[in-house]
This record gives sequence, C-alpha cells and structure tokens, in this order.
Amino acid sequence: MIVAVDVGGTFTDFIGIDENGRIFTYKDLTTPKSPEVGVKKGLEKFSNITEIVHATTIATNALLGQMNLELPKVALLTTKGFKDVIEIGRQNRPELYNPYFKRRKPLVNRDLRIEINERIDKDGNIIKPVDEGEIEDIIRNIIKKDIDSIAISFLHSYLNPVNEKIVGDIAKKYFKYVSISSEIAPEPREYERTSTTVINALLMPIVSKYLESFSVILSSFANPPLFIMASSGGLINLNEAKSRPVQIIESGPAAGVVGVASFARELGIKNAISFDMGGTTAKAGTIVNYEIEITTEYEVGGSAHYGRVVKGSGYPVRFPFIDLAEVSAGGGTIIWRDEAKALRVGPISAGADPGPICYGRGGKDPTLTDANLTLGRLGEKLLSGDLILDKPSALKGLEKLGDPIEVSNQAIDLANVEMSRAIRLVTVERGYDPSDFSLFAYGGAGPQYALDLAEELDIKEVIIPPYPGLFSALGMLYADKKYEARKAYPKDLEKDFDELEKSLGESPSSYFLRYADVRYQGQGWELVIPVKDIKNIKNDFEKIHNSIYGFTLDRDIEIVTIRVFKVSPSIRPKIPCPKNSGKPSVHYRKVFFNDEWINTPVYNRDELPLGYEIEGPAILEEYSSTIIIKPNWKSKVEKMGFLRVNRG
Repeated sequence: MIVAVDVGGTFTDFIGIDENGRIFTYKDLTTPKSPEVGVKKGLEKFSNITEIVHATTIATNALLGQMNLELPKVALLTTKGFKDVIEIGRQNRPELYNPYFKRRKPLVNRDLRIEINERIDKDGNIIKPVDEGEIEDIIRNIIKKDIDSIAISFLHSYLNPVNEKIVGDIAKKYFKYVSISSEIAPEPREYERTSTTVINALLMPIVSKYLESFSVILSSFANPPLFIMASSGGLINLNEAKSRPVQIIESGPAAGVVGVASFARELGIKNAISFDMGGTTAKAGTIVNYEIEITTEYEVGGSAHYGRVVKGSGYPVRFPFIDLAEVSAGGGTIIWRDEAKALRVGPISAGADPGPICYGRGGKDPTLTDANLTLGRLGEKLLSGDLILDKPSALKGLEKLGDPIEVSNQAIDLANVEMSRAIRLVTVERGYDPSDFSLFAYGGAGPQYALDLAEELDIKEVIIPPYPGLFSALGMLYADKKYEARKAYPKDLEKDFDELEKSLGESPSSYFLRYADVRYQGQGWELVIPVKDIKNIKNDFEKIHNSIYGFTLDRDIEIVTIRVFKVSPSIRPKIPCPKNSGKPSVHYRKVFFNDEWINTPVYNRDELPLGYEIEGPAILEEYSSTIIIKPNWKSKVEKMGFLRVNRG
C-alpha cells in the first residue's frame, strides 16, 4: 500500500491505495506542537505500507515563527564588500506612504556575516582566488560562535563556482549543514541568490531533524521509502529535501494542484482553477492547456494584501514554485468586530487547538465553521460521526456579535469576497477570464463555498472531486518524482540543455521538461517560458508577454536562465467508478438559502450511483467534507465519482 500524509494547519489527512486499487482514508485533528504524534497515530490505521509520500508545512511554520521552533544560528560567508547585501536588499518600499515602515530583520546578524577576500568578474574569470589557509582560520573562528549552519554566497558564482566550492569543501569538514549558492540558486541577482542560500541554510537543521524523527516513526512500519512534496509540484527524495529544503516551503498546497492537473486531463478539461479551502487558509492556482502555472519568484515571511504577497516585505526565494494565491479564509477563520463595530473575518484562525467553538475543545471565538453549522449548511456530525458538533454553543458564540443568522450570513459573504480576490489574482491578473475555466473545489471547506464563488466570478462549471477533504493527500499519489537543475546565461542552448539533463541522470522511464527565463533586452524581470522547440522561444515569449501585459516590443530577447526538470512518472492509482444503479437514501433539514429557510434534501454522497442527477438546493455529506448545491444549480455524478455541477 502507498500512503499519502498531508499535515495541515487544522487536520492531518491520510489516504492509501493498495495493489487492488482499494482506497483507505483517515482524517484527524493535527497535533501542532508535535505533528509526528498525529502522523504515527494515522499510519497505524494502515497495513503493509510500501511507500509514503508526505507534504509538510514545517518550513513555512519555521519562517513564520510558529510551532515553537527556534531558528538556527547561521553564518554567511560572502565576497569582500558585500556583507550587507541581505540588509540593503532592493530599494522598493512595500508600504510607500507609511513613514514608519521597517524592513524585516535580516536572518543573519551583521557580526555573523564574514567577508572573504575573493573575486570572480562578470564573465566568470577569477580575479582573486581564495586563500585556503585564511578560510581555515575563519572557519575555526566561526566554530567558537556556536553556529548551526553555514551559508556561502559569492559574487558571480553562478558563472564560475570554483571559489565557492573550495570554501564549501573546507566548511563541510567542520559543519554538518553547509548551503552553497551555486548549488542552491545558480542564477544572477546577488540579493535574491544570497537570500535563497541563507534561507536554505536556516532550514537545513530544522527540516533534517524533522525528517529524521519522521524516519524513526517509519522504522516501526518496516521503513518504507519516503518522498516529500516539493513546491514545484514534484516528489523529491529524503536527501534532496535535507540538502535543499528551500524547495519544500509550499509543500502542502502544491499537492492539490497536481491532483487537479491530473484529473482535469482525465476529464478533458483544458483550463481549470484549483480552489483549496481548508481549516486555516484558502488557496487558488491555475491549470492552462493542461499545464500547471509555475513561477520562480517567491517571498516567505512577508505580509500579504488581499492574497497578493507585498514585494519587499519578506525574504525572497529563487526556486520554482506552483503559482498560488493564498488568503486567510478557512473553516477555522475567526469572525469578530473591529473598533468601529464592523464585522470582520480573519486573518486569525482558531486552528486545530482549540478550533471552532462547535468542536467543543475550548474555542471561545466564533468561526466560519460555526456560521455554516448555524445556517444548516453543516450537519451536527462530521467525519462519519467521529466529530460531533455543538450547535447550541456555536449559536451562543455568534450571539456575542449580533443576530446569529445575520452574522453568519454576512461573515460568509465577507469570506467569499476575500476568496474571490485570490482567484482573480491567478486568473484576471495573469490575463485570463475566469469564466473560461472550470473550478475544482476541494479541502474540507471548499465544496461549501464553491458555488458562491462561481456566481461571483461568472464561472459556469464546478467540479467536486472524490475525497475532497483529503484531496491534497490524494494529489500526492498522482505526483511524479521531479528534480531540477539550472544554468545562467547559456551560450549554446541545445548543448547547455543537454548538459543539464545529463547532470540529472537518465533512466528508462524518465523524461525532461525544459524552461527558460526570458525578457526583452533592457527589461528588469523575466517570464518563465516552457521550451518545446528552441527555435520558437521568442514567439512563445511574445505570446505570453502579450497575454499578461497587453503589448510586445520590437526588441531582441535575452535568456537569463535555463532550467530542466527530470520527471519520473509515478504509477497512477485507479479510482473506482460508483455503482451503476441504486437509489440513495435521503433525509431533510432546514438550510438558510437566499434569505429564507428551505427544507433541503440531504444525501450521502457515497450512495450516489453513476449518472445520478440532483437539482439544488441540496446537501451532500461524506466522510471528509460537505457539498452544498445551491438553488438553480444541477449536479451529476460522473466517472471516478467526480461531481460536475452546472447552472440549472
């Protein structure tokens, strides 16, 4: 059996599939202070585990100062004259009209930034080689400062890494964790490259210790191989995750998008929006022409404005990430009133501990889950009865803010506005019309809000996958093994692409994906272009440039970086189709729709046969989620149990 484990902010999800195609699921509240405790408890529900794939938020949590994780002490070795590059950064102001704005504190204190007397010029020539004796003395002096990890970032090392490698080899004799920029982010822009290297150095001890403790857990399950979900949408092995942990920062959210891309192709849906709403946040991404949208620009630990990361407010990372927008709207998002008595939703979440009021675990603040329960959108039992919801307590909590029905209705409307912004960020702001896409809704809370968002954005079709509350875990079972290499300023494209592919190694079942970071000469930033034919790079670039910015220029293009992914396809699990016949049982409850209480049919989704149609209003309940079919919408059960919902 292959088992996928997704540790989220509120729930930890498990989904396994055996050699006969049978699927087994388990979902439980996350244990935030000791996530491995919840993982072990869940794995004990499965037998004969032969492989584990895992998505984790530990890297993100560490950078956000959560989970009681103390950041390691990092020393930065850099070219003489450049010790302050991570503090100077870029000169753009994230908050232009705020005279009191302060940048985030650098991740390495100034006294731990050590200048090395070396120099490589802009063409990669060695002007000043390193003095190995001097490096030995510097390293011995660093040891006295109780350092956990070393980051090495020299000027122009992406063109010639020789000086970095000499220093790195010496540092590795004394330190377990050494991060070298030419191995982590071999591309131009010394600030972004140094920041990426420092973040990688900072995460190495945390991620390594976490994965080692995870491996100890696996020892009681016959040590099945472990693969980690990367932010790029592929699986990487344990050694890769330990040496380049910077690539698992967005581990969890990437898994669901991979699942959407796989199933969209299976269903013949060319353009899809992934909408993942869990207990803490909601995330949106896009699949265009069956391909996941990728970005190489990302900031961690910064602030966000309506789902958009505020550039310059965090720490930049140069690594491939699935292009996602994220907002603070989940089932556990807290509803409150500000000083002007206006109703607000988020950004604070009740999380798993204590959770919403209705969970009965000590939560005092009403949440979106409490609101849905109050409006009848949720039943009083979740997880097939394993979680009993306390409706009277939810009502009392909402009464503190006003009339419970009015507050609940307004809070859901506010959450929908917030989440629709996230979808617009990955569609309208990328030059796409959301009405041309199908919306895949998943996460424990996603199917409750999907049709509200579809109406807001004029989306005509919503797809609810099987196991929506476990879908990110399911998506990992469809992820391929994926490893990346890159080169800056290529001189011979075909030769350089071939060399990158050779560096990743070939195997009979693998194939390669090629990308190029391209810009017009004179531009400051690049666009990531898939490369299928080197001769068409300029045409492909101009098509994408025109779709995003609405114009092209009569200029030559410049290829700043090329990158290659080696992809080893996984064995895709086959999800069984629902039975062909039968009549599902139904009961009724009052649900608040369109400002009135409607006696609404409630179905068990697992009982719905293939081809079965339901006209809204209706509620579909299952183990991991609740699906709301609004009035004037119609749903149909399709192959593999997918629910296709269209306007009636």
